[in-house]
Amino acid sequence: MDQDILYHLALGNESHDLVEMFGDIKFVCMGGTPRRMEIFAHYIMSEIGYKLPTGTALKDISKFSYRYSMYKVGPVLSISHGMGIPSLSILLHEVIKLMYHAKVKDPIFFRIGTCGGIGIEPGSVVITEEAVNGLLKPFHEVVVLGKVVKRPSLLNKKLIRDLKLLITPEDPYNLIVGKTMCTDDFYEGQGRMDGAFCEFSEIEKIEYMERLQKNDVVNIEMECSAFAALTYHAGIKSAIVCVTFLDRLKHDQLVHPKEVLEEWQQRPQVLVARYIKRYLQKMQTKSSTTFDSGYYPYSNFCSSMSVKSPRRFKLVQQESESYD
Repeated sequence: MDQDILYHLALGNESHDLVEMFGDIKFVCMGGTPRRMEIFAHYIMSEIGYKLPTGTALKDISKFSYRYSMYKVGPVLSISHGMGIPSLSILLHEVIKLMYHAKVKDPIFFRIGTCGGIGIEPGSVVITEEAVNGLLKPFHEVVVLGKVVKRPSLLNKKLIRDLKLLITPEDPYNLIVGKTMCTDDFYEGQGRMDGAFCEFSEIEKIEYMERLQKNDVVNIEMECSAFAALTYHAGIKSAIVCVTFLDRLKHDQLVHPKEVLEEWQQRPQVLVARYIKRYLQKMQTKSSTTFDSGYYPYSNFCSSMSVKSPRRFKLVQQESESYD
């Protein structure tokens, strides 16, 4: 093709110098909302000691797409993926292509999110050990050219173990490693009784939740099977860390105040940031060299837009701004 336009990111391999902009990326962290990932970008900037050049600020690189938000903090990308598998899969396709065009070697992907727990205390942090679909199968299915393509939804076991080891006695929450169920819907698909339609009884709902529990499912969300399957299919190490907002055996709706939920949302961010910080510190130790940019051994960062072709840049921007 003449050029590869990453339409939903407002980027292109001919309009932008993607190697210059993203070639130093090591970690891709994604979560549902633009606000959450902007907060994470500022948090990880503090944690790894990254300093922006004087007079500059963090920039939403994909703001002209009006679909996702993306911030670059040194070797870390912080990106919103929206809600559910369709939104996440669109983003993942383009971010994986972005890594290819930027010639990034061995990136590590994290999903940082929220979920509903099953029989566990709200505010607990769950590291997904196995991602299963609504039928409790460890696969993600997608229809391609009228045929069902089934891909295993596998996550990196060593990455999971390393994350688990980062918990400390001072952490005010339980850390659970377990099976996560992915659904295609927030209401009926998750056995909620508070949607516009409900054609089952409360007894049936509780029986269903208990059946999930017996099958070692500890939480429910809407992205894990696609995230795991697509990253595994691409040969990318990945992990999912979520915080539970409620126990689905007891509630369908949130019962905790907003300020409590906001504090809980930070818990997966803190754990993932610990991993990134430790990883970069180890890299610095191995290199046995002093750097001015904080903990990580990267000497050159491009936080500004690197445009190769103004004409193509304008074309990509116009196409991404289109809602049609």
